[in-house]
Amino acid sequence: MTTVIRQDDLIDSVFDALQFISYYHPVDFIKAVHAAYEREESTAAKDALAQILINSRMCAEGRRPICQDTGIVTVFLNIGMDVRWEANMSVEDMVNEGVRRAYLHPDNILRASVLADPDGARKNTKDNTPAIIHMKVVPGDKVEVHVAAKGGGSEAKSKFAMLNPSDSVAEWVLEQVPKMGAGWCPPGMLGIGIGGTAEKAMELAKEALLDPIDIQDLQARGAANRSEELRLELFEKVNALGIGAQGLGGLTTVLDVKVKDYPTHAANKPVAIIPNCAATRHAHFVLDGSGPALQTPPNLDEWPEITWEVGANVKRVNMDTVTRDEIASWRPGDTVLLSGKMLTGRDAAHKKMVDMLARGESLPVDLNNRFIYYVGPVDPVGDEVVGPAGPTTSTRMDKFTRTMLEQTGLMGMIGKAERGPVAIEAIRDNKAVYLMAVGGAAYLVSKAIRSSNVVAFPELGMEAIYEFEVKDMPVTVAVDVNGESVHQTGPAEWRKRIAESAVKIVG
Repeated sequence: MTTVIRQDDLIDSVFDALQFISYYHPVDFIKAVHAAYEREESTAAKDALAQILINSRMCAEGRRPICQDTGIVTVFLNIGMDVRWEANMSVEDMVNEGVRRAYLHPDNILRASVLADPDGARKNTKDNTPAIIHMKVVPGDKVEVHVAAKGGGSEAKSKFAMLNPSDSVAEWVLEQVPKMGAGWCPPGMLGIGIGGTAEKAMELAKEALLDPIDIQDLQARGAANRSEELRLELFEKVNALGIGAQGLGGLTTVLDVKVKDYPTHAANKPVAIIPNCAATRHAHFVLDGSGPALQTPPNLDEWPEITWEVGANVKRVNMDTVTRDEIASWRPGDTVLLSGKMLTGRDAAHKKMVDMLARGESLPVDLNNRFIYYVGPVDPVGDEVVGPAGPTTSTRMDKFTRTMLEQTGLMGMIGKAERGPVAIEAIRDNKAVYLMAVGGAAYLVSKAIRSSNVVAFPELGMEAIYEFEVKDMPVTVAVDVNGESVHQTGPAEWRKRIAESAVKIVG
């Protein structure tokens, strides 16, 4: 029997799915994060998990993006052989039209992050197209579609290797995960693809992340094959690394590990890892000829009622008056509530500023004794001052850090995850500080921003330099003026605690 699928049905369904996943986490993900929150013993990690859960509920209620990085879109289509299209566009064009409409929707604008000419002009396509599209023609009379939106910070931590046939996949994964740092915003999931060819292994890893979180079910029934054995082994051993939520040290680094494999050449063992972050976003629908397949809103009772309490030792800081002597008293792991005015700037703005300094030109903004926030916000809607405005991965700014600190008088930086050795040395040498905001809590962070104005490089769009005025924006001291990093001390402490606890249980 032939099924007729109309062009607008696919377009409308892709549009609806992308809007839906921008503000609704999958319910299985929320339950897993809440379970991790309940058992977490690390104060810093528990605070981070609380902010992720609060942000998720706020986004579900307000229908605004979970993360300011609303992702690059990946779509998997299984097209039935008995399907006939009533369309004048290609399938790729239909999918991209759905993406275009979703990202430009005026009621919930999504950040356009896709750049054309990636090794040249890197010009924003303005509508987040094109998507990454994988298609299969399969038996049947329906079109099955999986839609995902993947943030650049977690995608940047993807790993691939062509192992020897006798090499251990588990050992390789356990070697790679600490190298990934916290820029992928744990806790999340690891997708692992094994076999095929290089590109097939990467595709398998990405596709694995579409599966629901079910590691507890697997633990209860036991492994039935090698892939399931590997899932169980890696789930336990990755969490034993102590990396924890946002890399701060703790009991939960991954919520699940997914493995897909495929036959491969006798001489090869290709293996890929792709992590999913705390803004896990994916949806599934089936077109059967009856019209568009629209998503069903979840029951918000599935979201826990979490409150984030400000601790007694929290530091309230006015960025307009804070001094170098004051920041010298801050220690890694301290919670700070920022108020006052800060500047923003990320990759493109830093490149422009460093190039201007190299040419002896004056910068369009005065950075002396200021704080800069690594962020590319979502455009505001309605009466918003700014859209969701969570931090971007800070290590991308490492190569600019010494120049910025030494030539501008910058006092502090705010971003996501760890800093590398080059940046830490520059921070220590210049007695500056690095503060960390929670990745995956972008809407929550935006509520602390009271005003927003573009002050330089407007041509860069979301990468322009803004001046934000904030009130009680929560951050953690990640690197102090002495160069001590909580992303080194935290995981080390919790790795030791977890190992000692395991020894006691065995004993």
